[in-house]
Amino acid sequence: MALKFLGIWPNTPDDGSPTIWLDDTTGDLIIQSWKADEATIREAQEVGSVPGHSTDVPPHETVIRLPANMLQFIPRPAGPEAARGFDRKDGNSGNSGT
Repeated sequence: MALKFLGIWPNTPDDGSPTIWLDDTTGDLIIQSWKADEATIREAQEVGSVPGHSTDVPPHETVIRLPANMLQFIPRPAGPEAARGFDRKDGNSGNSGT
């Protein structure tokens, strides 16, 4: 795994700020950010995702809140992969659990 620094929250203090890295091997994003509060998690569960998918947050996962101004650091797919919705080097779309 080779991480590449992509960005940190602008005007950040010395520590504890949202930060984004890219795993050059898999194309995954590694994100440090604030934990979502219980109200946000409940609302996300009420909104849901794809039909039939549980909205429970498993013990090995967490919900984070990423400030909108951090979106500038998230890479956008290009080329034929973008048309198919693939954004990972391993060929998984990241949105279907496959």
